[in-house]
Amino acid sequence: MKKISLLLLMLFSIITFAQGMKFEENKTFNDLLAIAKKENKLLFVDAYTTWCGPCKMMAKNVFPQPKVGEFYNANFINSKIDMEKGEGIDLAKKYNVRAYPTYLFINGDGELIHRVTSYYDAPEFIEVGKDAVDPAKQMGALKKKFEAGDKDPEFLKSFIKVFSFADPDLAVKAAATYFAGKKAEPLTPEDFSILFSLTKDSNSPLYPVFVNRKDEMVKVMPEDNYNKTLKNFQLNALFNNSYDKTTKILDEKKYVTEARKTMSEAEVKPLLLKSKIRVASLNKDKDQYQKLSMEYYKDGTAPGFSSDELNSISWNFFENATDKSALEKALLWAKQSVKLKEGYANTDTVANLYFKLGDKANTKIWATKAVELAKKEGEEFAETQALLDKVK
Repeated sequence: MKKISLLLLMLFSIITFAQGMKFEENKTFNDLLAIAKKENKLLFVDAYTTWCGPCKMMAKNVFPQPKVGEFYNANFINSKIDMEKGEGIDLAKKYNVRAYPTYLFINGDGELIHRVTSYYDAPEFIEVGKDAVDPAKQMGALKKKFEAGDKDPEFLKSFIKVFSFADPDLAVKAAATYFAGKKAEPLTPEDFSILFSLTKDSNSPLYPVFVNRKDEMVKVMPEDNYNKTLKNFQLNALFNNSYDKTTKILDEKKYVTEARKTMSEAEVKPLLLKSKIRVASLNKDKDQYQKLSMEYYKDGTAPGFSSDELNSISWNFFENATDKSALEKALLWAKQSVKLKEGYANTDTVANLYFKLGDKANTKIWATKAVELAKKEGEEFAETQALLDKVK
């Protein structure tokens, strides 16, 4: 009996100590800060959303690992906060969380000490934590090092990764320094990732890299896509030069005047309309957004509309529209999206729109198709399955 008891004790010890990350539950953000301050630890925040695939993979594959738990439980107060619910909405604004998953390391006074944004395997994730507790690798130290003129390529890449969302303008400045130092070296996949993530328009100091290194660009993307990318950068610059972020007003006269310098009148009119849709979205004016979108997209069959664009606007209407005519218009767009390029995402959109319109028969047909496509594409389809279960 003693041997059995000893064996059970050993088993219990393994279960107790070989655990993954322990997350604080049912506590407000202020409560979490207070705990962090009392224990003299940083607060780790898994800033996630329910729809984020990499977030789910981290929760499934990385957080439960014993070595990860051993390090994070010893060094941080761990928390998980949905950035689209409750306190998370304001926290996302405060800490500028715009991509997922994002991991925030915050001191007891609420000051952001370190942050990263990505999916990591367990060893990499532990290194992220080690960087967060190392004063020499925290954001403040990195910023001082950059401002002191450190141009080491590896340092600059690490700096860019940390500041891409914390301070995008500073990250762009570091990226410009980085690319200026490797004019004679070929671009790497990581370089392309930096360029595409940080270049917002043709005003960017990174835009000349796209122009001057066209030969390398067209090796990794079709030339037609390259030309479209440059065009989009130019259009974004046109918008950004005419839109006042403070007043949230688009100077339409300035916009049209600038657009006419390089475009025909036939091109300018729909472009202005699309920009007004963008303004309505930024201003969260749902009624204006829907009205202008219905005018712009019509039945969705005009040349130039991509499958992804039509699916995106359709899903936006599914989430926000309540008017039947608006939802029926969105259904037309979603079906056109499927016609152009069938996939799990747009068939799921069609299914959800039918459900919102009260058509259970078609909901079942399209949800079944969406689940089948999700299985083929290796996509997560739990929410679609739940929809299908409602109409069976």
